[in-house]
Amino acid sequence: MGKIKSKQVKRASKELMENGIEFYDDFGKNKRILGQEMPSKKMRNKMAGYLTRFTNQKQKEAELLKVE
Repeated sequence: MGKIKSKQVKRASKELMENGIEFYDDFGKNKRILGQEMPSKKMRNKMAGYLTRFTNQKQKEAELLKVE
């Protein structure tokens, strides 16, 4: 499996983050948060994985900016 996600997954994830829903760097927590919103199990898992990776990247970038 590759790391490429569809535009639909990225767009929906971005909209949820802009709506003020806080996501974590843990797949299980993100999956539970999205379980209330998403009817499709497959889409929920894809979005939870994308959001997990995205939040991890944001945290690493923030740490790098603090060091520099």
